[in-house]
Amino acid sequence: MLEPTDLLGEWELDRHVLDRRAGVDGTVTGTTVLTATGPDEVRWEESGSMRFDGRTVPVSRTLVVRRTGGSWTVHFSDDRVFHPWVWGTSVSHACTPDDYTGVLEGDADRWTVRWEAHGPAKDYVLESVLRRTRTAD
Repeated sequence: MLEPTDLLGEWELDRHVLDRRAGVDGTVTGTTVLTATGPDEVRWEESGSMRFDGRTVPVSRTLVVRRTGGSWTVHFSDDRVFHPWVWGTSVSHACTPDDYTGVLEGDADRWTVRWEAHGPAKDYVLESVLRRTRTAD
């Protein structure tokens, strides 16, 4: 099982987005950077361009991964809990009215993050592939 600290550095981000409800798919290309901000905290920053439904727009997000009591948890930038960091095992995130199921897997040079959202408001799949471009300094 990889921990967030095993993945510090810069990653090439390629994400496929399939919105089954709208019948539209798109891509996100850019960069993901994981940086240690303390012994028990990693900052996860994504930035890039999203091509979706005939438009291209800039996108970015920041997550924070924290270790508490021996386990890691992914938080949104506003400190809300997103999901436990569990490698290779499905995790869930309830975001009323929809439910999200995700999995993190791969190795220290290439890893994936896959999310599926189902519910009355959403029906989509996000699959991100991250390839190492450089390790942390």
